[in-house]
Amino acid sequence: MALAEFLQPLAGGFLIGGASASLLYFNGRIAGISGILRRLFGSSAVLFVERLLFLLGLIAGAALYEIDAGTFPVPRADFPAGLLAVSGVLVGIGTSLANGCTSGHGVCGLARFSMRSLVAVGVFLSVAIATTYIVRHVFGIR
Repeated sequence: MALAEFLQPLAGGFLIGGASASLLYFNGRIAGISGILRRLFGSSAVLFVERLLFLLGLIAGAALYEIDAGTFPVPRADFPAGLLAVSGVLVGIGTSLANGCTSGHGVCGLARFSMRSLVAVGVFLSVAIATTYIVRHVFGIR
């Protein structure tokens, strides 16, 4: 493994952890992306702008990295669009039921030693493993 292949994920982890810790320290808020998105509308103008800038920063940061690296994600043309749509809906339902997503529970919740987050992450991982198995071995989609 080349040094850059090792340092990029490490730097990404530090940036995610630093951003999450900063949001908690300076604003008293958890960096749960689904919660920030869910509460984007229906809040005060100041909170709306703060949440919108946070979400735009996620998108802009990923876009800048892709532009700098010169690599862009290639869409999977062979994957059924209906299955992707159903998957998106199920993820939305799951984050609503869990009262948070992997960023909120996995990064922030586990760092705060939250038992609820530990259970949520265990469920997320179990469902992800089962889903991957079913999609690959039952439906034969790769």
